[in-house]
Amino acid sequence: MLETLLSSAASDTLTIEKTLTIVAASLILGFAISLVYIFTHKKEGYSPSFTVTLIMLPSIIAIVILLIGNNVARAFSLAGAFSLIRFRSAPGDPKDIAYVFFTLAVGLACGMGYVGYGALFTLILCGVMVLLSSTQYSRPKNSMMTLKITIPEDLNYMDLFDDIFPKYTDSWQLHRVKTCDFGTLFNVSYRIKLKESSSHKDFLDELRCRNGNLDIVLTLAEFEDKAYL
Repeated sequence: MLETLLSSAASDTLTIEKTLTIVAASLILGFAISLVYIFTHKKEGYSPSFTVTLIMLPSIIAIVILLIGNNVARAFSLAGAFSLIRFRSAPGDPKDIAYVFFTLAVGLACGMGYVGYGALFTLILCGVMVLLSSTQYSRPKNSMMTLKITIPEDLNYMDLFDDIFPKYTDSWQLHRVKTCDFGTLFNVSYRIKLKESSSHKDFLDELRCRNGNLDIVLTLAEFEDKAYL
């Protein structure tokens, strides 16, 4: 029974029954991947359109492979099938790109008729993703943050906050300096790592007293990087 499930369901003759079976299997596996993606992105949020794409992509790839028909054409079509991920080629979350490759591989397996292998592959990878998300693997306790401070031109930004940063941060580094308002103001950006015991409010209060109560923005560095792209 297991060997039957893991063997190829495709043949030289394309029938309605086999086509519907493969398409239905790819949709079900895509839906399972989409549910795992939603579960692992509950905290940081996700795009609803991307979750729908994860459902549709395996069946689209499976249909493409089914219509190709023979092994020679299938080999030449793989490059074209993989080029479908170009819609996610813009810089973004590497996990999203990994999910696209995941659904692409499942769609190829189903399209070639190896529905059992596709299901086994989906079960294993989904289990690994849920495990990594639940254990928060490789997630640091304190993430790098971007601190943007606006200061007047008459203040020296090089050492202006050197007495404040050691009290609230484990590390800090000047990242970018930009002038604005015809050179009357400086927008200074730092990459910092706050201490676990640090109070964000106390930290910002000391900074705004030093910069004359001008604008201060504190964001996670990963979101700041995406905003620049």
